[in-house]
Amino acid sequence: MEDFSFGDVILSTLWFMLVFAWIWLMISILTDVFRDHSMSGWGKAGWTVFLIVLPWVGALVYLITRGPSMNARARERARAQDAEVREYVRSAAGTSSPADELGKLADLQRRGILTEAEYARAKSAVLEQSQNGAGARR
Repeated sequence: MEDFSFGDVILSTLWFMLVFAWIWLMISILTDVFRDHSMSGWGKAGWTVFLIVLPWVGALVYLITRGPSMNARARERARAQDAEVREYVRSAAGTSSPADELGKLADLQRRGILTEAEYARAKSAVLEQSQNGAGARR
C-alpha cells in the first residue's frame, strides 16, 4: 500500500474511465446496430464481428460511417417514445367535455342526489368554465 503513489491513483482512475467509456461506446453502437431495421442480418453480424475483433478501429469506423444516421435514429426513437407517453397520459387523464359533465349533473338530479338549485349552480359553473377554456384556447 505504501508503494501506491498519487500518480498511480490518477493513472488508475484514467484507465478506469477509459475502459468505462469504451464499454459504454460498445453498448451504444451494438444497441444501434440491432435496432436499425434497415440493416440486414448479415450487416448486423458483420458490424458485430468487426467491433469484437478490432474494437477501437471498429468503433471509430462505425461512428464515422454511420454516426449521423445513428443520431437520427436516436432522435426518432425519442420522438416516438415521447408521443407514446403523451398519448398514454391523455388517455389516462380521461378529459371530459362540458357535454359529459352536464350529462352527469342531469343524471345526479334525476336520481335525486342534487336539488334543482344545486343543479343550476353546477350547470352554470360548467358552462362558465367551458366558455373560459374556449376563450383561452383561441
